[in-house]
Amino acid sequence: MYLHIGNDYMLRGVDIIGVFDIDICTVEKRLRDYLSQEQRDGGIVETAEDLPSSFIVTKDKVYISGLSSGILRQRVQHATY
Repeated sequence: MYLHIGNDYMLRGVDIIGVFDIDICTVEKRLRDYLSQEQRDGGIVETAEDLPSSFIVTKDKVYISGLSSGILRQRVQHATY
């Protein structure tokens, strides 16, 4: 299964660790620190042209998406394998 996360980016389902709402999660200091560290290490991939709504953690990178975590969750639930 592949998950389309916006702007021509597709991620393999087996590589996805989690999908998170960026507004809710960045309230937590540890998550802000994690995202900041990933940014410094070059591990962030910006896929959103507008305001970011969610981030997807994979084995190798963190993808910032303009699609909400709810929409991404629906896409996973309705995916055909």
